[in-house]
Amino acid sequence: MLLYFAGSMITYEPSEECIVDFLKNGIVKTLPVSSSNPNFILAASQLRYTCDDINLCGRQLKEDFVRLFSRSEMKLAPAIESVYHNNLNALTGRQSESASEFYNSYGWVSKFRGKIQDDHLGVELLFLTRLIDKFLDLDDKVCRVEMKNEIIRFIDNHILSWVGEWNSKIQANSNTLTFKAIGSLIVACTEDLRSFFSEEGQVTHQPGNS
Repeated sequence: MLLYFAGSMITYEPSEECIVDFLKNGIVKTLPVSSSNPNFILAASQLRYTCDDINLCGRQLKEDFVRLFSRSEMKLAPAIESVYHNNLNALTGRQSESASEFYNSYGWVSKFRGKIQDDHLGVELLFLTRLIDKFLDLDDKVCRVEMKNEIIRFIDNHILSWVGEWNSKIQANSNTLTFKAIGSLIVACTEDLRSFFSEEGQVTHQPGNS
């Protein structure tokens, strides 16, 4: 749920309905989620901010979205992996697997393809939720371990490899606490997910196992 929310906030310019739900009704505050991750704690504190003038805050939120993500020139914090990370393997000097190739290996085509780049963070977060859904649907232990490894590989190669630098730009350039919080929330969620899937452990082959 948090990934869907955060991904949509950096993909779509905020609508009036979204702004009212977010600023007035506090939809994020009702989520039964907690974390000891410092980025999550920071995001939670920023999301508790209460806006007295919804119209003013809504206008500031829309202006901030354009400044950070969507204007044609000089975006202050473009949410595009290739801006920060060229997928060049430091050991081989060859191009590593792109986000598009990762999607294609699972037969997944973004509904935004042709409109938004495949390596846009919002698209990558959407794909990550699909991988997690696949993991939750699996019953076979070995298949679950393989999917855990794939989730970790995707997070490492296509999110955590650059999202920290992106979030630094958000913190430096955002005029609203809302987008500062979104940046911290995305970092925290992906870090916590990686930690969760890593701690689940790997399958070890015991003597006699094939």
